[in-house]
Amino acid sequence: MKRWLVASVVVLVMTGVGAARAADVGIITGSEKGTYYQFGLNLQALGKQFGHNVTVYPSKGSIENILAVYQKAGTQLGIVQSDVLAFVSRVQTDPTLRRIAKKTKMVFPLYNEEIHILARRGITDFDDLADRRVAVGREGSGTYLTARLLFKASEVAPREMVPIDTDEALRELKAKRVDAMFYVAGYPVKLLREEVSADDDLVLLPITNKSITEFYPSTEIPAKEYPWQETAVPTVAVKSVLMVADNLPTLVKNGHPKWKSVDLDYPLKGWEQYDCVRKYLGKPTDRAAAPAARPELNPVMEAIKQVLGD
Repeated sequence: MKRWLVASVVVLVMTGVGAARAADVGIITGSEKGTYYQFGLNLQALGKQFGHNVTVYPSKGSIENILAVYQKAGTQLGIVQSDVLAFVSRVQTDPTLRRIAKKTKMVFPLYNEEIHILARRGITDFDDLADRRVAVGREGSGTYLTARLLFKASEVAPREMVPIDTDEALRELKAKRVDAMFYVAGYPVKLLREEVSADDDLVLLPITNKSITEFYPSTEIPAKEYPWQETAVPTVAVKSVLMVADNLPTLVKNGHPKWKSVDLDYPLKGWEQYDCVRKYLGKPTDRAAAPAARPELNPVMEAIKQVLGD
């Protein structure tokens, strides 16, 4: 496999040419206790080896990241959830989203982000969230969007969806003021490893609802991934998308464990790679000859439109 230098591809994305040279690049990621931010730090360390200054910015979520890459000076690159990208690319009624979709380009898809639902012991699975108070992430975050989609697709109706950040959600859950909380992130999640213990008497809920698994890939969080988690937990995942590629073998060896599941060739429907990146992967670059697939909206996308008032 080719050796990918993060700095080289960052320059390719920014300039559309094949010459690697020193660059100052900003990458917007996610919570400092989440996987996005850890990936950003891995890229920063690798870029430093080749004389490139990669600044890693934390954020409140995927929607903020898309807007930052679109309009914020010094933030050329970002990591987002694929379902958020899919929403932006398909909404045609909002002029701002149309402009963003036109300018936003995928460089590489990355890994599956497992949907973690942490709940009080006694709650058994996703369907058992009916008539419960559930923290769904801050408005505008990928977690918020995905949580709303899952409830819409499954027709499971919580008593209240509480829009708060994951740190606050965990405090509220421990205090028994909410019954469960969502967190969409690739395991292992730093927050759940460091801030949750067996004494908190919390569990990860399985997600096996058929209406959900028809549209989101099934996966599992392995046993003992968190010290307090005794058994494997079935769940579903969304794909994360990174706007830069790098020296993947080095990151697999030394970076966050999720680098091991990165598939640079994963086809993400509705999104195209930059021509310069496709060139270095040895892929065709003639978009006219190979147009991107634009499948019909499925019920999940229809749910996104309804949730966001489109």
